[in-house]
Amino acid sequence: MGQLGNKYVDFVTDEHLLKCISNLYLSYVEAKKGFTKSKFYKNKVDTFKLTFDSKFNELSEEELIKLEMSRQIDKSVNNAIGTFHEEILGGIDGYSSGKLSGYDIKADDNTLFAEIKNKHNTMNSSSAESAFQKLARYADDNRQAKCYLVQILAKKSFLKKWEGIINRKEYSHSRVFMISGDKFYGLLTGDNNAFYKLYKALPIAVNDFLKTIDKNSANKNTILNDISEGAKKSKRSIMDEITFENFYYYSGFDDLSI
Repeated sequence: MGQLGNKYVDFVTDEHLLKCISNLYLSYVEAKKGFTKSKFYKNKVDTFKLTFDSKFNELSEEELIKLEMSRQIDKSVNNAIGTFHEEILGGIDGYSSGKLSGYDIKADDNTLFAEIKNKHNTMNSSSAESAFQKLARYADDNRQAKCYLVQILAKKSFLKKWEGIINRKEYSHSRVFMISGDKFYGLLTGDNNAFYKLYKALPIAVNDFLKTIDKNSANKNTILNDISEGAKKSKRSIMDEITFENFYYYSGFDDLSI
């Protein structure tokens, strides 16, 4: 299965890996571009926490804003990273990604179907029930198929039959399994260390990708500039500017007004 002459990993081509990184980079760019100042303020910024963060972690006001932005867009980025793994796995010989086909990964000969979750705690009971029922249908419709719920970032390395009580109903199927990310990468590649190899190769591949793009031409988020400009006009610190725009209607906070 190894790809001879590859620079990064031996289970997908260099071109495929760089394409997956490019797609993920575009997801980051889009997430930042769509994150406006109004969205930044929508759920209220905890300026008390920011004060503690700035003092206890010795962070500048600009660093605080960047960290808070990263925290707020974390969910969409996590979804994109799950898609990254789907795309990587779909580039392995003999397998393909679903692309809205109902499954995330399948074997070309229909002997395997999988649903990918980036983290072990991303499913509630309803989504878990739906995922089991879907995988069980694939197993029933394809008598030779084994079906997997994959937890890329699991609490331990494992492969086990998926059975249990979900929403007060007992579920079990002889060919429906749960599996950790390392075991699933190993299953598809035949290399138990494939997941580790991807981890080690990513910094090199990402650096190579970043050399090919003009980062200055990318659409940059303007929240930091907007807040900084507002602070200059009002003659407030950046922290006071954020606090006033979030809590101007609280008693005493009008002292922060212009």
